[in-house]
Amino acid sequence: MQMTGNTIFITGGTSGIGKGLAEAFHRLGNKVIVAGRRKALLDSVAAENPGIDGVELDIADPEDISRVAARLTESYPSLNVLINNAGIMPFDDAGGTINDAVSRKLIDTNLLGPIRLTSALIEHLKKQPRATVIHNTSVLAYVPLATTAVYSATKAALHSYAMSQRFMLRDTSVTVQEIAPPWVDTDLVKKSGDPRAMPLDMFIEKTMAGLATSAEEVIVDEIRALRDNPGSGEHKLVHGFNLGLVANPIPV
Repeated sequence: MQMTGNTIFITGGTSGIGKGLAEAFHRLGNKVIVAGRRKALLDSVAAENPGIDGVELDIADPEDISRVAARLTESYPSLNVLINNAGIMPFDDAGGTINDAVSRKLIDTNLLGPIRLTSALIEHLKKQPRATVIHNTSVLAYVPLATTAVYSATKAALHSYAMSQRFMLRDTSVTVQEIAPPWVDTDLVKKSGDPRAMPLDMFIEKTMAGLATSAEEVIVDEIRALRDNPGSGEHKLVHGFNLGLVANPIPV
């Protein structure tokens, strides 16, 4: 994508990867609008980065998505980049009882949220001379973490959706890119300084470099081996991946 001259809307932009991307694009001179559920955090991001605007949004609420989409197209007619970043990651146990309410919230937030928001904005984006939709999935879209089974499934589904959407938009001005983070040291899990987690600033730097290309999928080299899933050997790979984390679990 072109990295300057954009008007960018980022969901989940008050912390972690979303905030990091917002600030990086802001430093390049783009107009950035961040979304989040808590006004205090939106105000804090705006105060730290004069020029960034904040919009309250509950990405799990279809009516709120419609409201915000209408506001965005009216207030920011040059909006041409949507970054679907908002997500939640509760742990679960696929070998036991799954909490249905939590699972529905996960699906509404991580999967239907990006689908609904992109759908609400897509006709506007098509009218722009150039536009980009960026979906934030996860390395767990390719190699599921057994202790976050539903989360991993939502990210795998969003990865699949992004590929279909890219094809359907092939003859328009809208391109679709996907970023698939590794374990990044943010509050999505538990910001702990664990050496297995990639520092946020390093991830943002590498991801911005990847987004500046025409790559459909932007991944950091640290997870390339996991991304290059060995086909029919994936069962062994996933089993070994999860056994390693059983021996040295992620802090929660």
